[in-house]
Amino acid sequence: MARLFTYSALILRVRPSGESNREAWMLTPEEGILRATVFGGPKSKLRAHVEPYHGGKLWIYRDPVRDSRKISDFDVQSWKPGIRESYERSTAAAAIAETILAAYGGGGPWEHAFTLADASLEALGLADEPCSVRIFIHFLWQWTEILGIRPDLDESGDDAPMLGPGARSWLRAVRDLDPSQMSRYTLDGVSMRQARAFVTGIVGEALGKWPGTWDF
Repeated sequence: MARLFTYSALILRVRPSGESNREAWMLTPEEGILRATVFGGPKSKLRAHVEPYHGGKLWIYRDPVRDSRKISDFDVQSWKPGIRESYERSTAAAAIAETILAAYGGGGPWEHAFTLADASLEALGLADEPCSVRIFIHFLWQWTEILGIRPDLDESGDDAPMLGPGARSWLRAVRDLDPSQMSRYTLDGVSMRQARAFVTGIVGEALGKWPGTWDF
């Protein structure tokens, strides 16, 4: 019976576990959200590699008797160092990660969720403050499609009465774009607030809660 499994993984959260170990949550295109233990003290190379927003090839050992998982190795292929260089980038990244975890990876298709999450975090590594917010809004707008709850802004009606023409046009324009293009698609302050309130309202209702990380 196979016990060592290999995944493409994006680390979303890491927290202490006991005196020297850590628990890691990651998004994978193969199985969605996984949780596994990282053994080793502060000087451990593996511990240094398993950090939030790192992406790469992950090896997990499953113990069927204890029903537990531990990370055996992690080949980091995307470090995203720019996220940690800015408060706005890091808070937007935390908001994206918390959204994914709260939605259990979107419930499938995990490949789509993985691609969107990795691309959004990659784009954040180069973003200024306004662009960081736009990337977060764009991520949530794309996330509504993954959850199957995206409203059709092309239809007339009262589905989005709080959206002015600027916010509505922006959401229409970026709905099929890559996160890296958000630096080119700017928003005025009023339209940004409207678009943000609109997408957070939709996703928050679907999650049944408002993640604290959204308040940045």
